[in-house]
Amino acid sequence: MRAMPSSTPPQWLLYCRPGFERDCLQETQGTAVDAEANSGFVIICGKARLNYAQLTFTRQLIKLHGEVDQLPERDRLTPLLAAVPETPEQFGALWLETPDTNDGKTLSGFIKRFQPLLEAKLRASSRLVDDATLPRLHLFFPDKNRALIGTSDPRNSAAAPMGILRMKMPYEAPSRSVLKLAEAFEVFLSKEEKTQWLRPGMRAVDLGAAPGGWTWQLVSLGLQVEAIDNGPLKGVVADHPSVRHLRQDGFRYRPKHTVDWLVCDMIEQPGRVAALVSDWVATGATNRAIFNLKLPMKKRVEALNEALAGVREVLDKKGMKYRLQAKQLYHDREEVTVFLAKIKR
Repeated sequence: MRAMPSSTPPQWLLYCRPGFERDCLQETQGTAVDAEANSGFVIICGKARLNYAQLTFTRQLIKLHGEVDQLPERDRLTPLLAAVPETPEQFGALWLETPDTNDGKTLSGFIKRFQPLLEAKLRASSRLVDDATLPRLHLFFPDKNRALIGTSDPRNSAAAPMGILRMKMPYEAPSRSVLKLAEAFEVFLSKEEKTQWLRPGMRAVDLGAAPGGWTWQLVSLGLQVEAIDNGPLKGVVADHPSVRHLRQDGFRYRPKHTVDWLVCDMIEQPGRVAALVSDWVATGATNRAIFNLKLPMKKRVEALNEALAGVREVLDKKGMKYRLQAKQLYHDREEVTVFLAKIKR
């Protein structure tokens, strides 16, 4: 067992989509301890604090406390319990996790066998209690022989194990893209915001709507949708009474009155999409937006930062207050999803 020396800079364990380790590392501006390509995780040091909400490619943010690098074939429980940090005194949850890779999936049965035993021991010693405000205890297994032990702050981390929020594919949805918008609402909006901002009867515009996955998600919540696309809508949204399909160019269309939501999943240069959405918000065409930015294979972080800087420049010139967040969601691929909303003064 190896504990992190108290005199050294803190180390952080970050989960990410496999293949995006370099991007995850780059946006933190930390020093790499472990950043193997396609591993699905990164370990960094040199940062006193990180803000999970401001990290786009990071699925989960965990402060490392120690490592067990030679788990025995028998009695794995003893060294794992010995590696649990003395501080904090109590934990609100115990999550045993693996990388989101094919190799990681093979470990799921391995960790399930002794999670109940570990949980029972921690509860018996009053280290594990039912309190969602307390830090979570993470045991992360890159393989069967190694475990990384850390904690996450519920106020500064993802609320789902492995940082993955899995959405169920609706039977009637015309495409799997519906999962991206459904996940985005869960990630970016609080329970109160969903109640306030996704009320039946609200109006939304879906740019690049075909075949209709995002439109379906909006009408399933009771919104009235203008679906803008020269291509056809499919399935139930094609004739849905809450959908008005306009065969127009998404970059030219503007509504006659302010809408509650703009959503956009068009395949286009990230800077061009960001400029389009920021113009909608700046001119009062919409109050809030969710949009995807398709990133290039190389220089993803640079392309993202440039696109978001363009949004900030437009809105700052207007003197507007706004909320801007970007996340690579579980159901995203070579893209990130962005949330933008006006803040009332």
